[in-house]
Amino acid sequence: MPKIVDHEQYRKELLDKCFDLFAQKGYGSITMRQIAEGLGVSTGTLYHYFPSKQALFEQLAQEICEQDLSVALVELEGVQTLQEAMEALGRYLVTNEDYFIKWTYIWIDFCQHQDSQEMLNNSVFKRTNQRYQQATCEFLGIQDAVLASFVLTFVNGLILEKLWGNQTIDFIEQCTLLGKMLTAYLPQDTAGVVSQTDFQS
Repeated sequence: MPKIVDHEQYRKELLDKCFDLFAQKGYGSITMRQIAEGLGVSTGTLYHYFPSKQALFEQLAQEICEQDLSVALVELEGVQTLQEAMEALGRYLVTNEDYFIKWTYIWIDFCQHQDSQEMLNNSVFKRTNQRYQQATCEFLGIQDAVLASFVLTFVNGLILEKLWGNQTIDFIEQCTLLGKMLTAYLPQDTAGVVSQTDFQS
């Protein structure tokens, strides 16, 4: 009897393994043939799931976005206030520091090999950015997309500082400070944490 393959699950498994390959060799240096070798599959199999290296990377970005939000939900479970949520975010960054630094490095390397205008117009990256922004708005209990972008930019900046070797950056300390600033900035009736169900929507 022929083996039944769950193609969607198999695609996700391949993407998970690609993360480490990109982290080790860099997006610009690694070829589809090397990726196939690293995954232990034929190049034909790889191209069946991903028509190009960029398509593979785009799907990886989408998958990581959903995984990040799912894991963050677990980390933020039980928080009642914005301040508690920001402190939990700091702990989440500490716990996953190595992963975030690797992913930031991979992103930087990818961007170096892309046309900046094409990056801005890329529908996949637009969707993932909107997903992060939407989740941040829901997490903060706000409708202000600009403020959500600010929080995301702040977090990305902390990770970049770590990537550049700044050992003085303390994720928990910085996120706690941002929590105090946001609590002071937001009107009292909106400065709260929404339910996890809303965050997942």
